[in-house]
Amino acid sequence: MDHNTPNQAFNTTHLQAYGWNEHWEAQAQAVNAANNTHRTLVPARITAQFSHVYRVITNEGERLGTVAGRYQYEASGKGDYPAVGDWVMAELAPGDERVVIHALLPRKSAVSRKVAGSQPEEQVIGANIDFILLVNALNQDFNLRRIERYLTAAMGSGAQPVIVLTKADLCADPESMAEQTRAFIPDSVPVVVVSAARGEGRERLAPYLGQGMTVAVAGSSGAGKSTLLNWLSEADRMRVQDIREDDAKGRHTTTHRELFPIEGGALLMDTPGMRELQLWHADEGHEEAFSDIAALASQCRFRDCRHEREEGCAVLAALDSGELDRRRYNNYVKTGKEIAHQARKERIDQRSKERRSGTTAGRPRPTAKQMRSWEEE
Repeated sequence: MDHNTPNQAFNTTHLQAYGWNEHWEAQAQAVNAANNTHRTLVPARITAQFSHVYRVITNEGERLGTVAGRYQYEASGKGDYPAVGDWVMAELAPGDERVVIHALLPRKSAVSRKVAGSQPEEQVIGANIDFILLVNALNQDFNLRRIERYLTAAMGSGAQPVIVLTKADLCADPESMAEQTRAFIPDSVPVVVVSAARGEGRERLAPYLGQGMTVAVAGSSGAGKSTLLNWLSEADRMRVQDIREDDAKGRHTTTHRELFPIEGGALLMDTPGMRELQLWHADEGHEEAFSDIAALASQCRFRDCRHEREEGCAVLAALDSGELDRRRYNNYVKTGKEIAHQARKERIDQRSKERRSGTTAGRPRPTAKQMRSWEEE
């Protein structure tokens, strides 16, 4: 038999620097156990994405790759395609510098957003992330509402969020701002203050930069993501844009997503700047990001309480007593309505797709020509 058998270990010495471990070994073995074709599939990790072309790391080194025709046919949407950080099973053609991606290993975590446009569709920004550093600058662009929004998206991803307040050198009292931030987020979320310009605070990030850990960095334009990445990697990897003096806002610096190792063994992931992060499947993240309000809501008299004007509402009682901050409550309500609106759009879009296809059972069978082309890939 040409392809790997379930009890045959992969040669993954080079991949260990990119987070390969026993968990991924087991997942890859399971995929190859189900591989009933003549192809030999080996594990690889997506390190960069350029439209529909990927840069992957294999045990043979870096290659460029594309997804197989069958993979494209079976994908139900953009969210099913590989993203930076994903582990995949690929075919390495002898003498060819490109690989063909045939399977995606199940993700441990995924940060997603809505694709730009009117139709609700998921785009995975990064996968298999251990820690996600949510960056906000301590300048005129400091915004607690934005921090809560990013936190809501991150909480539902499976990754552990860490709030990183950058540009502490531009703030008269950075620790006071950190305390203000901590008062608005769950106790389980760390808040770290750093200044790359002064070289201060790096040791506070050390617990999140361990060997084999995948760490994503996200935040709005001008928040200091690229400067932070350059500082942590001790290299000028990301071009840094000057920000406008009048409103402390910047332009997008990164135009693609990339994963790269740094000294100490961690892997850093950069994401393009997203000024307006649109929430996707964030119900769980909403409850976790506003866990204090969720705890109050559990004490309401009615289980379906909307926390607006109902009798016996513990959330409204906390507002009246001053226990709950009015701004935080308003953010909770606003984010919840946005998530509900997004969910309604998804349901409407799904029903529309089903009506157009005339079935809910899936796609039509592939043609014989398609089947032959897949076998020849």
